[in-house]
Amino acid sequence: MTRLILAIVLALAAELAQAQADARFHFAVIGDAPYSIGQEWIFAEMLQDLEREDLAFVVHVGDFKNGRSPCSDELFAKRLQQFQSVRHPFIFVPGDNEWTDCYRSGADPLERLAKLREMFYPDEDSLGERKLKLERQSADARFAEYRENVRWSIGSALFITLNIPGSNNNLGRTPQMDAEYARRSSANSAWLAQGFDLAKKNGYVAVFVALQANPRLELALQRPPNPADGYAQFRQELLAHTLAYAKPVILLHGDTHWFRVDHPLLDPATQRPVEQFTRIESFGSPWVDWIRVSVDPADPKLLRIETGTDIKIWRKK
Repeated sequence: MTRLILAIVLALAAELAQAQADARFHFAVIGDAPYSIGQEWIFAEMLQDLEREDLAFVVHVGDFKNGRSPCSDELFAKRLQQFQSVRHPFIFVPGDNEWTDCYRSGADPLERLAKLREMFYPDEDSLGERKLKLERQSADARFAEYRENVRWSIGSALFITLNIPGSNNNLGRTPQMDAEYARRSSANSAWLAQGFDLAKKNGYVAVFVALQANPRLELALQRPPNPADGYAQFRQELLAHTLAYAKPVILLHGDTHWFRVDHPLLDPATQRPVEQFTRIESFGSPWVDWIRVSVDPADPKLLRIETGTDIKIWRKK
């Protein structure tokens, strides 16, 4: 009888350990690369490195080219092929260099955005050889054009992407672009709010938000917001949702080419960093590297972050 009880206890312990292991997962963050011919082979080698990793998915937070090179169908097709060849599910968030800045090389930004949507977001699946089923905002008839805004969950964590690119979020250059900014901002606001509502309803332990731009979170306390600031609305909304959610919120972005992990969102009531908020910024040209983010819902510190080559480790305090 004692042996039977011991066997049952050991079996239950093994099942619990396996369940906890299954709850842990890892994903990779890359962005702002490649920017030059010299970086192309480094980028290709980095993608090969990712092949050897145990990853739930890879997210590229935008800018797969530099801001002045042609925004050609040929380059789009090359990047799509590279992203599709990765064995892990691959999520691509559009950056300014792929559409808002394409006027610099003579292309129409809105036409290029339409082409990105056609090529990189054709159905309900992620890119990559192993597919991840995504929820797209375009399923809502009110926001049918915003196929790039997606949502998915891994374990007890929810992931949301938003089309918020650099170059001031496409605000302030022409009246036509300002109108595009206004429409897209309304869509982003609705998608972000729906995501946090879903996280509360389903009891997710964390919300990850991925976008391309550095939204200058240190300006969140600015009163009143500068109307010429293309990120002011998003900052205020992100702050409000984070405070109301009261669980970990992690922002993934690129844009300023500076790998960092910090807590730049300030609470207006205390003017101190919001403890449950973490920002992870990707590497960017001239550095072509990736970030491994490990998520363990059973660990009070939740996150473990390592770089692909220089094994720097950050743990949430």
